Amino acid sequence: MTNEINNNQVSEDEIDLIALAKTIWKGRKLIIITVLIFMAIGVAVALLSPKEYSSSTTMVPQLSNNSSKMGGLSSLAAMAGFNLGDLNKSSGELSPYIYPQIVQSVPFQLELMNASYTFSAVDHPVSFYEYYTQHYTPGFLASLKKYTIGLPFVILSAIKGEDQTSGKTLETNDYIYLTKEQEEVRKILANGVTLETNDKDGYVTLSVRSNEAKLSAQIAQKAQMLLQKYITTFKIEKASAQLKFTEERYADNKKEFEAAQAALADFRDKNKNVTSARARTQEERLQSDYQLAFDVYSQLAQQLEQARIQVKEDTPVFSIIKPVTVPLEDNGSGLMTLLIWTFLGGVIAIGWIFGKEFLTSIKEKWNSEEAR
Repeated sequence: MTNEINNNQVSEDEIDLIALAKTIWKGRKLIIITVLIFMAIGVAVALLSPKEYSSSTTMVPQLSNNSSKMGGLSSLAAMAGFNLGDLNKSSGELSPYIYPQIVQSVPFQLELMNASYTFSAVDHPVSFYEYYTQHYTPGFLASLKKYTIGLPFVILSAIKGEDQTSGKTLETNDYIYLTKEQEEVRKILANGVTLETNDKDGYVTLSVRSNEAKLSAQIAQKAQMLLQKYITTFKIEKASAQLKFTEERYADNKKEFEAAQAALADFRDKNKNVTSARARTQEERLQSDYQLAFDVYSQLAQQLEQARIQVKEDTPVFSIIKPVTVPLEDNGSGLMTLLIWTFLGGVIAIGWIFGKEFLTSIKEKWNSEEAR
């Protein structure tokens, strides 16, 4: 009995598949025509779309010796059943997982956006922001999209009277205010700059996409330098603050030491042949002030040197495994565009056939129910 039920189920599934195949075969003409039309659209879009080039660089951030030692101790402690994870976190190392957040941060992108680059359409270096606000001419597809799909937003912006001419950035201690133009250009730049981390092998890859080969390499090089600067700033922030404080204290005590030294020397010059007890007492007092100032000055000099060494020790080192190179070929996005449009055409055609078949069956059932 069970075998018969299973056989009937298999037969019904086969009948359903055959029915689906027959439905698609009946509408093959519509599918072919639709796919050809969408292929033509895909070819047009691929030809009208600007080429896209990609440049990348691979870096390995070197950890400090303290972190390496702590990592070894953590492994040994883990074998003994202890957890030193909190100590690792307090070592001051900046996790590579934070690097993408730095690249996507507004201050980083603003600095990258305001740097000067060489564009093929401009005879002198200009910033990314200046190029897209003064020299850039949108392509046919961009203009078509703006004045068709994006037309309502253009009208709303004109009605609201939004300011799109000011290029000034308002920065305070609490927030950063961007104009509409700056935000649009920032998004263009942000979409082209990505950073991926490889936890297994311990390297990070910074990639930049642009419609010009040399421009993508320039932005990638600048982004690499900025990333190193930001990571270094974050990493040595505490040590730099300590160094600054020690330098200020050292400068103040140096003046006090020199003043005590000069006072003692002047007193000795003026009282060379004086042997009174008052003079000896005064000299001893000046000698004590000088010795105290000298001891403090010497200690601060040692602390200053230690602070300088600490800053150098905390400064991260980046090994460039793959330097930035100018791409010779584009990303081949035209072929991908064609494949996407072709697939879309096939899906729409098949969906139309099955949708029409479903509506027909619903209509037949509706009519049969009314006939009863």
